[in-house]
Amino acid sequence: MIFIKREFEAYLDEMDQITILLPNGSFNGESASFTLSHENSIYSLEIIDRKTLQSSLKYICKTNTPISIGSRYMIIDEHGRKTDLQIGAVIRSQAFDEAFYYEKDDLGAQYQKGETTFTLWAPTASAVKIKLVAPKSKENIFYSLIREEKGIWRITVQGDLEGFHYTYLVCVNLVWREAVDPYAIASSINSESAVIIDKERVNVPKVAMLPFNDATDAIIYELHVRDFSSHAKSGMVHKGKYAAFTEDPLEMSDIGITGVPYLQSLGITHIELLPLNDFGGVDEAEPGKDYNWGYNPLLFNVPEGSYALDPYDPYSRILELKNLINTLHHKDLRIIMDVVYNHVYIREDSSFEKIVPGYYFRHDEHGMPSNGTGVGNDIASERKMVRKFILDSIRYWLQEYDVDGFRFDLMGILDVQTINEVKEAVSVIKPGAIILGEGWELNTPLAADRKAMILNAKKMPGIAFFNDMVRDSVKGSTFNLFDRGFALGNTHKTALLKQSLAGSVQIDPNHKGLFLEPAQSINYIESHDNHTMWDKIAVCNSHEDEETRLKRHRLAASVTLLSQGIPFLHAGQEFFRTKGGEENSYKSPDTINSLDWERKHRYSENVAYMKGLILLRKAHKALRLSTVTEIKRHVRFPLDKGNMLMYHLSEVKQYGKYNHLLIIFHNGTNTENVTLPFSGEWEVLVEGSTAGDAPIRKTNNEVQVPPISTVVLAQY
Repeated sequence: MIFIKREFEAYLDEMDQITILLPNGSFNGESASFTLSHENSIYSLEIIDRKTLQSSLKYICKTNTPISIGSRYMIIDEHGRKTDLQIGAVIRSQAFDEAFYYEKDDLGAQYQKGETTFTLWAPTASAVKIKLVAPKSKENIFYSLIREEKGIWRITVQGDLEGFHYTYLVCVNLVWREAVDPYAIASSINSESAVIIDKERVNVPKVAMLPFNDATDAIIYELHVRDFSSHAKSGMVHKGKYAAFTEDPLEMSDIGITGVPYLQSLGITHIELLPLNDFGGVDEAEPGKDYNWGYNPLLFNVPEGSYALDPYDPYSRILELKNLINTLHHKDLRIIMDVVYNHVYIREDSSFEKIVPGYYFRHDEHGMPSNGTGVGNDIASERKMVRKFILDSIRYWLQEYDVDGFRFDLMGILDVQTINEVKEAVSVIKPGAIILGEGWELNTPLAADRKAMILNAKKMPGIAFFNDMVRDSVKGSTFNLFDRGFALGNTHKTALLKQSLAGSVQIDPNHKGLFLEPAQSINYIESHDNHTMWDKIAVCNSHEDEETRLKRHRLAASVTLLSQGIPFLHAGQEFFRTKGGEENSYKSPDTINSLDWERKHRYSENVAYMKGLILLRKAHKALRLSTVTEIKRHVRFPLDKGNMLMYHLSEVKQYGKYNHLLIIFHNGTNTENVTLPFSGEWEVLVEGSTAGDAPIRKTNNEVQVPPISTVVLAQY
């Protein structure tokens, strides 16, 4: 940590207010007056308050002289002692935000063959330099940037700078810090510097796709780039790389199809990839040594290098990620990008903190960095230039990489206005793109009504939330490993289960509902976080044999795929994914995290079952209702007996070939006979381990419901 010795300290805490700390060891901290010196002028300060601290006296002073932030000022006490005026809490004031908001879209490096313009927002800096490193000679070249309005620093450097590395040197409060451009779009290995590239060389034609008009038509499949191909039996050559997604693996006799062809065969619509932007925790030069999910963001607009075939080549990761996305688009699969705008890897080392110290992060009432994320810092999305950065980044990924949606990690840290502006910006560029996030309530210094959390979902139309009510009613609590949900045998969860099946919208006066519309509900039972469903069942229902546990897992998955809202599947869930009981595998080795393709073959019957449920969901729009009005009109629950719940989609001929769909969820261990609500012939579409849109058999008046199972019946 850089330390500058000062006789005393003075901070600009508001545009017209200065806090001065005089140590007790000199003149007992006493000073009857203070003056402000700038260039050749001296101004008197008004002392408006004085407080005794443990080792100093604290003076609050007012100035009538407008302070030019970025210029150098000195504070002089009555004894003639001097100190520089440092930037303090003013940086987190609304007045500062208004004064220095910069609206143009030219931040970063704007490359042309004959010149490159560098633009940096650093309003508190007294000086800024750029260090250019020539690609061949490695010569360091320095230029001073020129300050403009709104805290902008800019310089245009002549010549063709393609391939040059660059960093900024920024002086704030007399301290020089070296930082990578936060608006960098390419970097050296391990994010040591930004790299200037010619965007024409990464201009990959986009694949035209039909508009995705209704979010409830989506079926999301969450996947980690490395997990996808790292297993020995994955059939993919480029293990752990973007390039694995572009392969067409040979079908293996003992495994069957793998890779993207397998994903396509499932019938899913969207693949949500865990963070793709540059992150810490894995050495890009030797990625096999460490593993990480990717929630350690470094550079937000640069693809992660450990997934690239050549992390030393700044073009490699960009082209390979674009090819990955194009491959999925050619297969009619859309991609949702997991984004982490709620925190950075290490606050003190981040470009944000080095360039504009104290601005990008929230602080508590004592001036200490807040920690609602649990990783040491919270991004202050409510500040204008932080919000702008998030919006600029979102637009960049949409326009440059053609992604189809965003999953916001710890979205509850961010503010409602930012998320609504994200929705608006996304809708302009790609209507139909899906935005979802973790809406947990977190302890960050932001008013509760401003947090982008699930309790405020009705303030954010068009934003989907991970619905923990669905997860907990079906699986059991995430925070109590031994808590069992409906699928694990709990007979007291049907009230919550009914709300979950109805998209968590208001269907009766006694329940307000979480959401405005069903498209806001992400229905899931497992994700990369916490125990997989299989591992939780192994603990909660350890007294049961494997066959019974398979049934419970199957029952839980059927709720996910047959509920109103947007179903979300964790990769490998369809073949009972296990992480060996590991609850938090964020940095566990490949042996824990890899998709075990051998299980796909071993549990092929369940893979077929999940495909059948997906087929049924896609075949009948009644399982994908778009509005709360439709749900109120068509959703009924004619039977609720604790261990069995009947879910009736009534008079839904307008949505598909059937007029009635009847779904029975049963967690009991005995076969039960159930009288059907209408006489006449019913087709059984789902029963036991078989599912699909074609009838298995027909029945009249009643149906036998096997133990721990889901039965779906349809009537014309």
